[in-house]
Amino acid sequence: MRNNDVLRRLRYVFDLSDSQMMEVFQKGGQQVTRAEVSAWLKKDTDPEIEKCKDASLATFLNGFICEKRGPKEGAAPAVESYLSNNQIMRKLKIALDLKDDDLLQILALAELQLSRHELSAFFRKKGHKNYRVCKDQVLRNFLTGLQIQFRGETLAQSDFVWKD
Repeated sequence: MRNNDVLRRLRYVFDLSDSQMMEVFQKGGQQVTRAEVSAWLKKDTDPEIEKCKDASLATFLNGFICEKRGPKEGAAPAVESYLSNNQIMRKLKIALDLKDDDLLQILALAELQLSRHELSAFFRKKGHKNYRVCKDQVLRNFLTGLQIQFRGETLAQSDFVWKD
């Protein structure tokens, strides 16, 4: 999934203004301008869209964790230069303080059924024998489930429904 899509979806789900987005980036350790945020949030068809790099999305997600859970004691977490769907889900799980049951319920809202074992495989270390790559479809459905849960929408009302 493209980073711009993730950023756009999170902004919509949590109803964040440009200034709130800038504050979240700042909490993650990156100073961004309103123009940068605006360029990342443009529609894919807009010729002025700028690609949101992995490091920028990682910074936003780290700031989102600080926003929702409070700052972590000690040094700030390192910003990843490469961000996988697994890492995006992990950071959102941490930020929203979600347990496995919560994640399964959110995915069920988007009509995606996973077992506990399938879900836990996304959060294992990459070299582990039961590690599983989180595909775009799973991340999309997770974000759609968040939208349904936090905005009180139904699946039919969702603007961001993808059928893979």
